[in-house]
Amino acid sequence: MSPDSRRVAGAAIAEAILALDGFERADRIAAYVALDEEVPTDTILDAVFSSGRVLLLPRMVERGLEFAAVGDLAQLRRGRWGVLEPSSICAASPLVPGDLVFVPGLAFDRRGRRLGRGGGHYDRALAALDVQPFCVGLAYSFQLVASVPAGRFDCSVDGVVTEAGFIRAQTEPRDLMPDSG
Repeated sequence: MSPDSRRVAGAAIAEAILALDGFERADRIAAYVALDEEVPTDTILDAVFSSGRVLLLPRMVERGLEFAAVGDLAQLRRGRWGVLEPSSICAASPLVPGDLVFVPGLAFDRRGRRLGRGGGHYDRALAALDVQPFCVGLAYSFQLVASVPAGRFDCSVDGVVTEAGFIRAQTEPRDLMPDSG
């Protein structure tokens, strides 16, 4: 995919994310600072900051991946693999039901299975939770494949956003926030 095609697709993905009902309703949003080859997340981060909601970003710690609340991007530092992550001044904040979590991946399938970079960091972090938050993969259309192999410890996402829009996983998805009343 050319840089121009990535830019256009990235803008379409950001537009689809901002239009998600769950994006508007979530008080806390977990995302990540994208690597060059990943779907850009800067529009998402800016939207969360400007809305006054809580932005959670992942950071590597001795026991794995944790999320921390970030007040602005000046609080980030280069982590273990050169990825921007919250510095130690940012308080850890575990994911909870009702959070909207954007997850990176190399590939996704329509059942919500995800192929990460092989470290299992997101899988372990999500598996440790008693109740899963609503998880959405971010991908270019070419990263949506027929089938992703999954082991028993792999966590699935509830849907994937590509430049074509939101694709709900074809499994038993969890509701972002149940209707009240």
